[in-house]
Amino acid sequence: MEKLNVGLIQMSCGDDLKENFEKTIEKIVSLAKDGANIVSTQELFKSKYFCQVEDWSYFKLAEPINEDNQTIKTLKTLAKDYKIVIVASLFEKRTDGIYHNTAVVIDADGTFLGKYRKMHIPDDPHFYEKFYFTPGDLGYKTFRTKYGDIGVLICWDQWYPEAARLTALSGAKIIFYPTAIGWLPSEKEDFGKAQYNAWETVQRGHAVANGCYVVAINRVGFEESPDGNEGIEFWGQSFVANPYGEIIKKASVDKEENLICEIDLSIIDNVRTVWPFFRDRRIDSYQDITKRFID
Repeated sequence: MEKLNVGLIQMSCGDDLKENFEKTIEKIVSLAKDGANIVSTQELFKSKYFCQVEDWSYFKLAEPINEDNQTIKTLKTLAKDYKIVIVASLFEKRTDGIYHNTAVVIDADGTFLGKYRKMHIPDDPHFYEKFYFTPGDLGYKTFRTKYGDIGVLICWDQWYPEAARLTALSGAKIIFYPTAIGWLPSEKEDFGKAQYNAWETVQRGHAVANGCYVVAINRVGFEESPDGNEGIEFWGQSFVANPYGEIIKKASVDKEENLICEIDLSIIDNVRTVWPFFRDRRIDSYQDITKRFID
């Protein structure tokens, strides 16, 4: 398909995992009925964003990610019944003591195509992910779905041009970023506008530099911190950017939304021909990119 519709689920989450999952299923079905071909959830959609604190009890939220898992079975059935590709972000228990922030991709016939484990793990106030998640070890990859070749990165990955580049180099024409990002109330007045602008700009840059579409799916609403501290106001504004870096569809800052956006994959060949960034890469000069710092 050259033209297809991507569906973004921007929503708030409550304390009940089952209710969050059922709510997401309803939104997936709604988007499918409205014509979406590929639907993506936000990051860790089955729960509130528990990484605001370091608490061992939250490891109980994790689940094994395989085809015997009920969550995966349900998503596979949805994908097959509605002939849609599903990108879903989950908390993976790999084995005792090893957990990942993981996204799965299910094809339109219900086939489990695989998973991506978040590579870049933050450790900042109210975003204590290093406590929970082992860095990914599956690399950057493209999933060849019925409707197109897509890559998946997750939240903090979106700040790294290397991740977008390697995903695009593996064949992705659309990069999905399931996300959970927002403002700390104490910072919003002074830094809120700049923080959001940086987040949007860097991802639009990935679209331009790689001649691909970027789809960022963020959560929305205020979530109190479990320890009584200030919490996070998730800023929503999920968006789709085309290979020119133009935002062609964008959700609101404070409302739940099902966003559908038509994208035209046929323009990618022309964009990459006119702006041949892949052709002109000096791959013989990038050896130092694997160093922590060039002293």
